[in-house]
Amino acid sequence: MDLRQMEVVVAVAEEGGFTAAAQRLHVVQSAVSSTVRALERELGTPLFDRTTHRVSLTPAGEAFVPAARATLRAAEQARSAVDAARGQLRGRVTVGTMQGVWADLHRPLAALRAEHPGVAVRLRQGAVTDIRQALREGTVDLAVVALDRQQQRGLVTRLLAREEMVLLSAPGRVLGGTGPDGRVTLAEAARLPLVDFTPGWAIRLSVDRAFRAAAVERESTFEVNDIVAASELVRADLGVCVMPISIADRFPDLDKHRFDRHAPSWKVMVVQPRGEVPPAVAALLRHMA
Repeated sequence: MDLRQMEVVVAVAEEGGFTAAAQRLHVVQSAVSSTVRALERELGTPLFDRTTHRVSLTPAGEAFVPAARATLRAAEQARSAVDAARGQLRGRVTVGTMQGVWADLHRPLAALRAEHPGVAVRLRQGAVTDIRQALREGTVDLAVVALDRQQQRGLVTRLLAREEMVLLSAPGRVLGGTGPDGRVTLAEAARLPLVDFTPGWAIRLSVDRAFRAAAVERESTFEVNDIVAASELVRADLGVCVMPISIADRFPDLDKHRFDRHAPSWKVMVVQPRGEVPPAVAALLRHMA
């Protein structure tokens, strides 16, 4: 058994198939299939159940993949340690992030690139629940996300920013009952057609929490999993949407309304698993202070 075989099995498991794994590894599909079959013969058991439409892990595969990931991480750390001793930092950092937050990473990523051009960075965007699971599984090295207190358990966190959310509406839309200072209540917002994000999104979790705290019930008129799609619905005056102000500022043609109280808010933080991190990850963390 060697590291390449482990890498191939992990790729098939993560990509959900041999063709996608071959594309990720930049090899032909037959090479991926033969590598997996050779390892299965060596182990004496199949790692994947193969059907016409899908590939899934067997119980043996479910046990093998986490151990293979850990071995690959250890090998990467060993290589990085040698490179660091030689004054050359190489390797790969996988960063998980939520939609709407990743653009704020350009400064630390640019600083890392200037300091260590041999380090490659992969950005993985997803819902906060998926990113948290990826941190625990080791498929991402660190993340920039908004987690509540319960979600932070078992992880190392550092606060980057805390911001309130605003209600985004079409230009000139009159919000019933809005005060002269442009502020709106959650009860007033609940009477409007609402564009909500998918459950599991950090924005949705924060908005749900704020409405519950204010004892205000609401119904979603639209539910989307894309910030640009939400802005287009608002621009067409089909509804209003609650967004963090830093995201709302990216749509200057739309009107922003602050809440008078009980405003939804979120805390954006950099998150990593407990324990020592590889040198390349540590280098990026230094630039994210």
